[in-house]
Amino acid sequence: MFNKDRWKEILEVLTSNWFRTILTAFGVFWGIFILIILLSAGKGLENGIMQDFGDIATNTMFMWSRTTTKTYKGLPKGRSFLFKTDDVQAIRDKVPNLRFISPRNQLGGFNGANNVVRGLKTGAYNVYGDYPEIIKQDPMTITSGRFLNYNDINEKRKIAIIGEGVKDGLYNRGEEVVGSYIKIQGVNFMVVGTYKKKSNDGDGEEGQKEIFVPFTSFSQAFNRGNDVGWMAITANDGTSITSIKDKIMSVVKENRKVHPDDQRAVGHFDLYEQFQRVQSLFGALRFIAYFVGILVLLSGVIGVSNIMLIVVKERTKEIGIRRALGEDPWSIKLQILMESIFLTIISGMAGITLGAMVIYAINSLLDMNGPVDMFANPSVSLSVVIGALAILIVSGLLAGFIPAQSAIKVRPIDALRTE
Repeated sequence: MFNKDRWKEILEVLTSNWFRTILTAFGVFWGIFILIILLSAGKGLENGIMQDFGDIATNTMFMWSRTTTKTYKGLPKGRSFLFKTDDVQAIRDKVPNLRFISPRNQLGGFNGANNVVRGLKTGAYNVYGDYPEIIKQDPMTITSGRFLNYNDINEKRKIAIIGEGVKDGLYNRGEEVVGSYIKIQGVNFMVVGTYKKKSNDGDGEEGQKEIFVPFTSFSQAFNRGNDVGWMAITANDGTSITSIKDKIMSVVKENRKVHPDDQRAVGHFDLYEQFQRVQSLFGALRFIAYFVGILVLLSGVIGVSNIMLIVVKERTKEIGIRRALGEDPWSIKLQILMESIFLTIISGMAGITLGAMVIYAINSLLDMNGPVDMFANPSVSLSVVIGALAILIVSGLLAGFIPAQSAIKVRPIDALRTE
């Protein structure tokens, strides 16, 4: 079926009119090229936005207290309140399918006054009182020493884990950090570890300028008692935090004597809900990319089909002679289909190759010039390439089917009369 003479004939047909063949192939080439570029651009946007999420546990919500807007049980509206450590245990007892509950208190920040001192150096940093689970909800890489543990919590140890940005601000290059002391609002804490968070902006961003101390020693050192500033709550895999957040807020409202219908008294940020919205957005972008790319490709396939009809018309006499000499109609049909598939695949592969080169060039520029906000590592997966090849083969068959049918319907006697 795939003999030398047949392929020789295919090449002769396609090269007999180079200009027409190139114009015909360009439609398929451009369609597959646009498809590859749109998909890779969408992937680059997805990668960039996903990097903003980092490695944080996306099935997580953050919850904090605000002021009440309704009177309840004799208490006035406009009342300020704080969560308590008892609320944490109440949530654990009453809300199932929770993986982590991390109460947290916070001190200072980069917009505040200098609150951390080491020798003659000072700095304004976010200081968090946390439990050990926070590293599983907001992952970070420990670059030296260790992170918090429950012995630190139970013994109220005054220890601290500092970010690489804090290290750069308070220590000289090469100076030993672990085992040294820093003073946070006049209270000494021993540094037992350093960390680094993944980010697009490098070590100088705010995430690298944080200090973590045990929740209990934080509360003791800074007179917070059993207050809780806010909580990070993560649900078990298979249960979305969105589906149980109302139950969680109901528990704390009951404990803090807040009206059940007061929607503003408890603030929250549902990371899972935001993550799902982003995922839905990227799904829509992928659909648009496929839709536009396939439409452009379809226009190219129609062009191939039209040209093949012209080719069949030009070869009417030849087809009639072959039929008169006894050639099987299926052989003629196969010839037309192979010419169509060959032209489609060659032009499509050229589009894939150029698309890959453009993607490689963009990634090289990003590597040389540094990261771009909300855009990183544009690429297409192997499954997309395989899918594109499948589309090309099917497109080639479709493009050649009508011309092939037209060719075998030609009666030999009529074809021989054609001038």
